[in-house]
Amino acid sequence: METKPQVNKQLEKVRELVEDIRIAMMTTVADDGRLVSRPMAALQMDEDGTIWFFSKRTAPKVSQIDHNAHRVNLAFADVGDADYVSISGTADELVDRAKIDELWNPQAKAWFPDGKDDPELILLKVHTEMAEYWNASDSTMVRLFQQATAAITGNPPKMGENQKVYN
Repeated sequence: METKPQVNKQLEKVRELVEDIRIAMMTTVADDGRLVSRPMAALQMDEDGTIWFFSKRTAPKVSQIDHNAHRVNLAFADVGDADYVSISGTADELVDRAKIDELWNPQAKAWFPDGKDDPELILLKVHTEMAEYWNASDSTMVRLFQQATAAITGNPPKMGENQKVYN
């Protein structure tokens, strides 16, 4: 995923964490109130914390976004490095030919066989309102040692940094 330096410097750590994590789980609310999550390929995080995705115009998530005050949650996870980011915000769908051209990549053709001109192709832009992240700066071996020590001593392990950031 392409990321750009953030105007809100508090979001800079969020940008660093999600930069190499291409797939987000996007959660919306179905009409019956159920939470529904699906993997989505994040294309870009621009300078104001907006995260861009391609979607099909007729996908259920689009109507779920429209019917539920545009509220979404994005979850990014890099289990190997123990980096986790949860982003809550609002989503809007739009057709912006210049932005589609900018973000288009060959992998998208698998979902949009007619390419950039596929009539089903729209953009989802998610404006970050709040992000929370967990970042373990220690290696896997150190984290395992800390967990083992915690199990023996009964004291919770110090597993890294946890921050909430508002945009």
